[in-house]
Amino acid sequence: MAAGKSTVGAILAERLGWDFIDFDEEIERRTGYTIPEIFRLEGEPAFRALEAELTHEVTRLERVVLAPGGGWITQPGLLDHFGDETLVVWLRITPDEAVRRALRAPTHRPLLAGGAPLERARLLMHEREPLYRLADVVVDVDGKSAGEVADEIAGLLE
Repeated sequence: MAAGKSTVGAILAERLGWDFIDFDEEIERRTGYTIPEIFRLEGEPAFRALEAELTHEVTRLERVVLAPGGGWITQPGLLDHFGDETLVVWLRITPDEAVRRALRAPTHRPLLAGGAPLERARLLMHEREPLYRLADVVVDVDGKSAGEVADEIAGLLE
């Protein structure tokens, strides 16, 4: 959450000359609802089902940078849909930095709603970290610009 997946993904795709799919944007385009509206109206399970459906569609694409949401990895089996030629990158961010970025961004974060966003971010990271560790590579993003992170990932692909 707030690690820069959308921004870094778009920059990386442009530098590589590849397509880019931001899962949240694509789901919003398809449903006509914002992510917070989907969470409020239908709940997180409905949103996760939309993510899974989109995952099944994009696995056959080539030369594409994908930016699923931070909770995407929590759905059993989704990562298994991608072959060995797929580079899975964890944009690692500290909970403190994630909350700082999230609170200054105009995007509403349903999973940080309510009180104590830092505690919530720490809990989410603790729960998800074992799954994030399944990534092929880890790129730390604290203190780096989106361009620097994209350059680092592009270097891994060369």
